[in-house]
Amino acid sequence: MGEWSEYFEDFPEEDQANYVNGRFDPLGARAQRDAQQKAAHKLKRDQQQLDAEIASIVQKHKKTN
Repeated sequence: MGEWSEYFEDFPEEDQANYVNGRFDPLGARAQRDAQQKAAHKLKRDQQQLDAEIASIVQKHKKTN
């Protein structure tokens, strides 16, 4: 018996990841996953920039003894 990925290559309609809103749409599902991944990367990048800005502000206002 082969791997699950081989089964889904032969029977893509059996892969739940190929459904969007209960409808078989492998291209739409791929586009949706790509958009989610892109949004997650943007969120991570934005958060890193905000963290750097916060650290800069804290350092600027830190009391020196």
